[in-house]
Amino acid sequence: MDFKYKWKNGQAPSLDQAARSKYLLDEQQFDTDEDRNIAEQDARKHLGLPTRIADDDRSILPHSAGDESEDDLNEL
Repeated sequence: MDFKYKWKNGQAPSLDQAARSKYLLDEQQFDTDEDRNIAEQDARKHLGLPTRIADDDRSILPHSAGDESEDDLNEL
């Protein structure tokens, strides 16, 4: 089955590469980010990979408290 968009490196990525990459398709073929995101979702479905969600770009590690100074933390 042929896919209607151009792949980023000229050919479909391996499943390992696709799972690690945020973008699979050549960005120059899209006019808007919304079009690109829809096509990226279709590309992942075409390869049999899970689609990305909004939280994929967020860190899973907690952030430190920015309001407390280092001296306040050392007193604890």
